[in-house]
This record gives sequence, structure tokens and C-alpha cells, in this order.
Amino acid sequence: MRPVARLALGAALLGACGVVSALFVVERMGVAPRALAPYVEKRSSGHNPAIVGAGQYASRMLLALDRGEVRPVLQAELHALAIGAQQVAVGGSGGEAAQRVDVIDVDGLRAAMKEAAAGTIITLAPGTYSIGGRALEANRGGSAEAPIVVRAAQPGSVTLVSSVLMAVKVSAPYWRFENLTIDGACQRDDDCEHAFQVVGAASHFAAVNNTIGGFNAHFKINGSDGRFPDHGLIEANTLFNPAPRATRQPVTPIDLVAASHWTIRSNIVRDFVKMHGNQISYGAFAKGGGSGNVFERNLIWCERELTGQPGQRIGVSLGGGGTGKSSCRDGRCITEQDGSVLRANLIVGCSDAGIYLNSAAGSRIEDNTVLDTGGIDVRYPTSSAQLDGNLVDGPIRARDGALLRLGDNRDTGLWRSFVGHHPVRALFAAPTRGDFGWAGDAPLRAGGPAPESREDLCGAARGATRIYGAFEDFTACRRP
Repeated sequence: MRPVARLALGAALLGACGVVSALFVVERMGVAPRALAPYVEKRSSGHNPAIVGAGQYASRMLLALDRGEVRPVLQAELHALAIGAQQVAVGGSGGEAAQRVDVIDVDGLRAAMKEAAAGTIITLAPGTYSIGGRALEANRGGSAEAPIVVRAAQPGSVTLVSSVLMAVKVSAPYWRFENLTIDGACQRDDDCEHAFQVVGAASHFAAVNNTIGGFNAHFKINGSDGRFPDHGLIEANTLFNPAPRATRQPVTPIDLVAASHWTIRSNIVRDFVKMHGNQISYGAFAKGGGSGNVFERNLIWCERELTGQPGQRIGVSLGGGGTGKSSCRDGRCITEQDGSVLRANLIVGCSDAGIYLNSAAGSRIEDNTVLDTGGIDVRYPTSSAQLDGNLVDGPIRARDGALLRLGDNRDTGLWRSFVGHHPVRALFAAPTRGDFGWAGDAPLRAGGPAPESREDLCGAARGATRIYGAFEDFTACRRP
């Protein structure tokens, strides 16, 4: 071999070794390009124009390699899905013993809620109800056999427009709200905190088939005076914000603190951007020392319409960002969550982790599909999790002493994001545009059928053939 050829070969080998070494370091560091990009741009700002320009270019390249072209997905017809709020009304029968009360204005609604007893069904006439001055109060208890129900007869026919800190405060057990539209309409985002605050003795709360937008935390659930609103249900709701929230307050559509045994099922949660403060927001979390909470069959789309915004969006978390001791169920928060489950969720388009566990012990993370996010991140020695059947467009990571028990999952090494290689994302037709059909064959798992018969994201029974992720065929998620 000629000297020049040997030099060229040596240079190529050194270059290849350098690339391999760099990718190894990247994998060990555990920092995704989408997280590194804003850091690079921030560190290069304030310098001479050449450095600023180089930082901006590097940031754009990192995001392009990791996320591709991110555009608002206006054409994704989420209203046509059998997930989230539906056009067909739920509930309404109540049995022969039900006491039916019809209301036509907000004063009548306040009076009916004040006088409600177990079995009362309050039906709102079609129209717009403006909530001003103070919240609607749900402070008289129903019962397991006869909850108190507040409802619209037909979805889309009743809109509650709130200009107060919280639209509805629930402090007594067995209240159910269904088929409502609730809009936050405050001049300052700080003044529209919650559509529902569920506190203290308000166990067995239920919200089903509602469309709620324009709040920092659409559902705020927490203890009060040593009592905790356990055994709640949030099912088939659509939660969103039409614009980024100009606030330093927490922005998390489902903000569950210290309560246990909640079921969060079949909701659409999307577009929850926090503009001020730490700029970190979550689609949903459970924290504060609760246990036995289940998040299943939800579609969480961090940035569907509100793309290109600064800050960090995390899909769903057990543990969130931690809890002050005074708000913890046990007064200490030895763990933020214990024995909670994330199952068959589709989590898409997040600028940070799709799933994040912070001091969450005995967690089960099963059959989730996680696309265009920073992957699954399990952190701290008090976190332990069993992961099985997940389809992850990104890495599954344990850090800072967390314990993982990995079953059969399919994920992507972090280094691939730095070279723009996304094999899991490529399994889908056009996921960033809302088309979650398979581009080819569905990714089959090894082994026999699932040990338990459970519904997938679309409500279909799992078949004998096991497939990674939240669903077997996304067309089943569309209404006939």
C-alpha cells in the first residue's frame, strides 16, 4: 500500500474511532439532542455574532436530527377518535329513585348544587353559563349507589365559561360531571388555574366525556385537613390549551397530589406549554405519596398545535418534580408514588421525556407507545419499575440509582438520535402528522399471548399475537 493511501486509511480509521467514541460518550451522558439543543443555543448567546450564529446553527441541526420537521398537526382529526370526549352522551339514567333538577342559568345551577342530595341529577339546559365571582361549590355528599350528577343532555350543548381561579370546587364524595364543555376565559392566565379542584373528602369523584380548555391545571387533586380524595375517575375527556400559558404556576392538565387509587383512562391531553418560570410542564402526573393510581389508554400529545415553543414538555410522570413535605400524604414523601401503573398510552411529540419516574416505587410501565420524545426516564434510588411490552422511539434509561426490571421492550439507543436514525418511528406511516398506521408489518413480540386479557389504546381486546406498544391497529381507534 502506498504511503498516501496508508495515511488516508489511517485518517479514516481515526475519524471513525472519533465518531464512535463521541457516540459512546453521548450514550453514557444520557442527554438527547432535543435537550442539548436549547442548552447550546443559550450558552452561545451574548457572544460575538459568529459564535451566536454557530450556536443557533448547531441547535437547529440537533433538533432536526432528533425530531425532524415539527409542524402544527392541524389536520389530525382527533375529534374522530374513539378516545377523548365523544359526541354521544354518557350517563343520565340514574334509576327510578333519582331526583331530577333542570336548570337554565348559573344562579339556578348554584342553587341546585347547594341543595343537592344523594341521587340528584342536575341537567343544564343548552346554552352558555358564565361563572364569575366565585367557584361553583360541590360540598354535599352523594353515595356509591346514588352519586350527585351535573350534566348536559348532549355533548357540545352546554358551555361553562369561567373567569375565576377555579370553576368548580369539589369537597364532598360521589360527585360526577359529564358531557360538559368548560372554557377558561380570564384576562390573565394566573387567574384561571383549575376547571376542577378536587380536595379533601371528595372521594369517588368522576369526570366523564367533558371538553376542557384554557386552564393551568384542568384537574387539581389534593388532600386537605388530613383527608384525601381517593378512588377518582377521569375518563374520556379532551383537555387542551389553545395558547401557551403565560404563567409561572404549574401547568399540568391532570395534577394529582397525594391521592390514591385514581383511574385516568381514555383521555386526550394536548398542548400544555408553560411560558414563564421554569417552563417545565407535564401532561399528567401523580405524586405526593399516593399509591395505586392507573393511567391507561390515554393519548398525550405534548405539542400538537403549539409547536416550536421554548421550555420542556413531559408526557406523563409518576413523581413529577417532587412534592413539598407539607403536601405529602405521609408528611414525608419517602416515595412520590407506590405501585402505580402506566399502561397502553400513546405519548407523542414532547420536548423532554415521554415517561418520567421520580421516586416512584413498584411501578409498572406496560404496553405504551412513546414517539418523538426523550424516551422513558427512571430516576433516583427510590424508583423501581417493571417495564414490558413498550415501543419507544428513544432510550429507556435508569439513572441516579433507579432500579429497572426490563421485560420484552423495543427501544432505540440514544446515539441514533444524534445521527438522525429512528427505527421505531419508521415503523409508523407518518406519526408526526398524526398517522399512526403501520408503515409495514406490525412489530411482533416473541413468545406467546399476553398473560392477561386487557384492552389496548383503542378499546380492542389484545389478540393472540402479541405486538409491542399501545395498539395493534390504530384504525380501530377511529369511530365508525
